[in-house]
Amino acid sequence: MIIRQASNMEDAKQYDTDRLRQEFLIESLFQSGTTNVIYSHIDRIVAVGACPTTEPLALASAIDNKAFGTDFFLQRREIGIVNLGGKAEVTCGNETYILDHLDCVYLGQGSDNIHFHPSTTENKAQFYALSTPAHHSYPNKIITKDQANKISLGSDEMANQRLLTQYIHPDILQTCQLCMGITHLSPGSVWNTMPAHTHERRMEIYCYFNIKPQQAVFHMMGEPTQTRHIIVQNNQLVLSPSWSIHSGCGTQNYSFVWGMAGENQTFDDMDFVETSNLR
Repeated sequence: MIIRQASNMEDAKQYDTDRLRQEFLIESLFQSGTTNVIYSHIDRIVAVGACPTTEPLALASAIDNKAFGTDFFLQRREIGIVNLGGKAEVTCGNETYILDHLDCVYLGQGSDNIHFHPSTTENKAQFYALSTPAHHSYPNKIITKDQANKISLGSDEMANQRLLTQYIHPDILQTCQLCMGITHLSPGSVWNTMPAHTHERRMEIYCYFNIKPQQAVFHMMGEPTQTRHIIVQNNQLVLSPSWSIHSGCGTQNYSFVWGMAGENQTFDDMDFVETSNLR
């Protein structure tokens, strides 16, 4: 388990490319046959990548409970798990959750004995999970890709036509603070979230996927008048503090899992920044 400290907006103004990537980019979360965990002190969010091959992987084996001061990982936490690979199972205690590609399962506070199982198809298993602190236990629930809320945004003219799907969201199920969803850009569209925005009350984390070989996404971040960018490849993550804009432009269309933690769960609580005011 790797721990990432929170970074100050004033310090970030001085970061060169290497330091910016060191602080905010997660390059190798998904590794065959292992479970990797990143614990960020930005709103204490935890990102998990699990890629079981022949044997199930126990989430507990990758967790340092001392870092959380609890007896087990979800004793005071909740978690959302998205299947980015082939059809596979997640087990939690005596319960089994079968997830097709791009299905999701929410596990509430108090859930334990969680295992990620190998795929039952030719496509390899690849699970991506986000966990946030929780104060109450809500029921576990599968949200399939067909059950997710779907919102069409953007236009061909602005090169930002995209489908936003909300999985873990107040309109779908109740959670303490965790929100998760997936955005897919249409062919020919490359921009996400432009005009850019911040929301001081929430942080976000982005897991980029469906980026083809030799393609990339330029993830925009920083204060609106102190913008920076990080070049992102397939299956890489970017941590986005509440003080940072979070927009992106790809060399081709792409997808990403977005997750949020913070003071509220109001999707449209955004402070937009006029493009002419970006620097």
